[in-house]
Amino acid sequence: MIDAREKKTILFVAALAGFLVPFTSSSITIALPAMAVQFNADAVMLGWITSAYIISAAIFIVPFGRFADIAGRKKIFLSGVILYTIASLACAVAPSVELLIALRFIQGIGGAMLFATSLAIVTQVYGPGERGWALGITIATVYAGLSLGPFLGGILTDLFGWPSIFLVNIPLGLITIAFTLSGIRHEWADAAGETLDRVGAAIYCIMLFTFINGMLILPDPAGLAWIAVALGAGAVFLRWERNMDHPLIDFSVFSGNRTFVFSNIAAMINYGATFGVGVLLSLYLQYIQGFSAASAGFILVAQPVIQMIFSPIAGRLSDRIEPRFVSTAGMAITALGLSFCILLTPSTPLWVIVGSLMVMGLGYGIFSSPNTNAIMSSVEKRHLAIASGMNATMRSTGQLLSMAIAMFCFAVFIGSETITPAVYPGLMTSVTVAFVIFTALCVIGIAASWVRGTIHTDTN
Repeated sequence: MIDAREKKTILFVAALAGFLVPFTSSSITIALPAMAVQFNADAVMLGWITSAYIISAAIFIVPFGRFADIAGRKKIFLSGVILYTIASLACAVAPSVELLIALRFIQGIGGAMLFATSLAIVTQVYGPGERGWALGITIATVYAGLSLGPFLGGILTDLFGWPSIFLVNIPLGLITIAFTLSGIRHEWADAAGETLDRVGAAIYCIMLFTFINGMLILPDPAGLAWIAVALGAGAVFLRWERNMDHPLIDFSVFSGNRTFVFSNIAAMINYGATFGVGVLLSLYLQYIQGFSAASAGFILVAQPVIQMIFSPIAGRLSDRIEPRFVSTAGMAITALGLSFCILLTPSTPLWVIVGSLMVMGLGYGIFSSPNTNAIMSSVEKRHLAIASGMNATMRSTGQLLSMAIAMFCFAVFIGSETITPAVYPGLMTSVTVAFVIFTALCVIGIAASWVRGTIHTDTN
C-alpha cells in the first residue's frame, strides 16, 4: 500500500524530472547564437543541436516504456536520470558542434527513459478523482522549466557562456536521484516475466529514425527516399507485431478507443504548431530586433509563465468537465496567438510580441493537462506504460515536426549561410512562413481535439 508520503515523493520526483528536460531545451534556444559564434555553425546546424535530442527521445520512448513494464518503471526512471545527468556534463565540455549534437542524442535516450515512466507512475498511484490535479502539477513544472529556461539561460550564457546551461542540470539530477532512492519504496512491473520484443524494437527504431531524418532534411530530394524507407519499415513492423505473443506495442489499446487515438493526434499537432516558436523568436529577437540573450530570454518567459499558471487549473477542471471541451478551447486560443506572429516585422513593438506569447501560453496551458488526462484515463491500468509512451512519442514527434518546418524554412530562404546581416531578410521570411504553417496546423488540431469523444463515462 502506497502511503501519502510516498505519493508526494513520487509527484515531487516526477515534477523535478518534468522541470529538468524542458529547462535545458528552452535554455538552448537562447544560447544558439552564442553556439553559432563559437562553432561557426549555420542556421540548419543550429537546428540539429535542438533536433538531435528530440530524435533519440522519440525513437526510444516506446521501447523503454515496454522495457519498464517488464523490468520496473522505477528502475528505468532512475537509470534515465543518471544517464541524463552524465550526458549533461559531457555536453558542457563538447569541443565541436558535431560532438555536441552526438551527445545531445545520448542525452535524449535518458530523456526517453524519464518520459516513458514518470507519467505512468503518477497515473498509477493517483486515482481518477485526483489524477487531473496530479498531472496538472507535473505539467506545470514542465512549464516552470520552460519559464526559467530562457531567462536563466540568457543570464548564464551572457555571464558564464553556454556550457553553464548544461552544468546546472547536474545538481538537479543528483537531487532527483537522491529522492528516488530514499523516498520511493515500491516498484511497478506489470509485465514482469514477459520478454521484450527486440526485433520489433529494432524495426520500430529504424522506422522512426528514417522518417524523422527524412522530414528534417527536406527539401533535399533524399528526404523523400528516407521517408519511403520509413513507410516500408512501418509495414514490416505492423506485420511483425501481429504475430508476436508479447508485442512491443499492444495495438488493442487503439482498437475502438477514439478518445485515446484523437487525443494523441491532438497532442502531436499542438506540439508541432508550438515547439518551434521558441527557436524562431529567439533568433528573431536577437538578430532582427537586436536584443541580448538575457533580454530575449526574459521576453520569451511570457509564454511559459502563463502556461504554468493555467495548467493545474485546467487539469483540475478536466476532472469534472469533459477534457475535449477544455482542450479544444485551448487549441483555438493557441491558434489565435500564433496568427498574431504572422504579422511580425523588424519593427514590431515589444508589447505585441509579449501579448502574442501570453495568448499562446494561455491556450497551451488550457490544452495540455486536460489532453494528457484524457489520454491516461482512456486506457486500463495494464496499458498505462504504453499510454505514457505514446503520449511522449506524440510530443516528441510533434516537436520534430515543428523543427522540421522551421529548418525547411531556413533551408529554403537562408540556405547554408551563417546568419549575418546580409541574410536577415531571409530569416524574417523564414519566421513569417513558419508561423503561417504553424497557425494552419493548429486549426486542424481544433478538429482533432473536438472529435475525440468522452472519458468520464469510461471505466478507468
